Amino acid sequence: MRRSADLQTETAENSAWWRNAVFYQVYVRSFADSDGDGVGDIDGIRARLGYLELLGVDALWLTPFYRSPMADHGYDVADPRDVDPLFGDLAAFDRLVSEAHACGIRVTIDLVPNHSSDQHPWFQQALRAAPGSPERDRYVFRPGRGPDGAQPPNNWTSIFGGPAWTRLPDGQWYLHLFAPQQPDLNWANIDVWNDLEQTLRFWLDRGVDGFRIDVAHGMAKPDGLPDMDARADQGSAVLHDNRLDPRFDNDGVHDVHRMVRKVLDQYPGRMAVGEIWVKDDERFARYLRPDELHLGFNFRLVEAAFNAEVIREAIEHSVHALAATDTPPTWTLSNHDVVRHVSRYGDGPQGARRARAMMMVELALPGVAFLYNGEELGLPNVDLPDWALQDPIWERSRHTERGRDGCRVPMPWEGETPPFGFSTRPETWLPIPPEWAELTAERQLEDPESMLSLYRQALELRKTTSAFSGTEIEWYGAPEGCFAFRRKGGGLICALNTSSVPVPLPPGEVLLSSGPLGVGELPPDTAAWLH
Repeated sequence: MRRSADLQTETAENSAWWRNAVFYQVYVRSFADSDGDGVGDIDGIRARLGYLELLGVDALWLTPFYRSPMADHGYDVADPRDVDPLFGDLAAFDRLVSEAHACGIRVTIDLVPNHSSDQHPWFQQALRAAPGSPERDRYVFRPGRGPDGAQPPNNWTSIFGGPAWTRLPDGQWYLHLFAPQQPDLNWANIDVWNDLEQTLRFWLDRGVDGFRIDVAHGMAKPDGLPDMDARADQGSAVLHDNRLDPRFDNDGVHDVHRMVRKVLDQYPGRMAVGEIWVKDDERFARYLRPDELHLGFNFRLVEAAFNAEVIREAIEHSVHALAATDTPPTWTLSNHDVVRHVSRYGDGPQGARRARAMMMVELALPGVAFLYNGEELGLPNVDLPDWALQDPIWERSRHTERGRDGCRVPMPWEGETPPFGFSTRPETWLPIPPEWAELTAERQLEDPESMLSLYRQALELRKTTSAFSGTEIEWYGAPEGCFAFRRKGGGLICALNTSSVPVPLPPGEVLLSSGPLGVGELPPDTAAWLH
């Protein structure tokens, strides 16, 4: 077991530890509740480090735990250098980092630089200040259009629905690409730059190993704030095209990432991964130049249907996007913003079979994998009742879009009835369905055929088997509805069958399969690793 000191004293061999790491995203509200208020917290995570060590992940990514009014469950940050009392305090955070490092697990945290909370002291000062004041210049304030300024400054819409502008009583409008409680910061203002640098150093000095940068394609705004094209995709999880959508992916954003990288380079072994919803491969690759981000989230597997041809195209596209960089690809199937992949693949037994197969495809690929808490238990999305919904998308869309709460339901740990050991309080922040009694971590740890057991075996093989070496893949010929690729260098073969009939297995020794194999055959909805 690697000790904390080992993780902080980097060597040439492990200073780029993230290049083939498996990250585990902890949605802090939903992982484990230590104080019985029905909401997950930092001490709850610390109490479950043994489970995470047993699972075999290399690093954690914690969603925001900063001081916040929780209009967007922590992505509206009122103080980026403190812990919200709902989740604990700085001492609890320090204990978590120390004990995670003692388990050989690194800790990365969310950074939210595009916007603040409307309760942030800066925005409160801006509300009290006059138009044109230095206080207002930290945000994006503009006069309205039309003879009386009653129309928004442009036609931009919020990712959460409705207009991206809110008018103040004095007639000025402020920009919020997300909820009105999340005003966009003005990255043409030096105060904003200095504050982010202070935040970076604050957490790096506390021992964090890196950052996941929220809306990493945001921040910079185009001169003149031109209207967006009516054809521009809208929604909380879409790839943005800068030619149609000037809200995102403006060239000035790269200066922000260079500043972040300059700070990180002063702390050996620390990294940043960006949430980059950018459609064009060449523009995506710009974020991963040597003086910018270490990694970029690529969401093409999230958007791919369970179809071998579509999945192969997503893989090839993801690899191609990075061909001109020295950056490993990242792979993910679920997160806190999208429908869980068990449900995307059909729910029920079929969704679970396909999820098992796709996890094996993901972990067979060279590069970095991001798992979302609960996927190792096979958790599906939950169809929550209207009264339980809390995502701002539900209100902003006037109850036409149900939002993201269905993928954020708390983890079921043990026992036969809700809240399944997540909390001592029966009423959790989102209700846990009783049928999850079959999916608890406790029950699955005892079942060698469970989803959790499959994840543990796959992660162990990925970490200990030389077949997983090599940074390139080559494709085999395969029947329709199937594919097989080999890791060049290590020799691992991964085969996937998305068709409705069994197909012959490629030659080789079977290391692991997502479900039972026929004699020399790969059944439908199944993947296998061979060597």
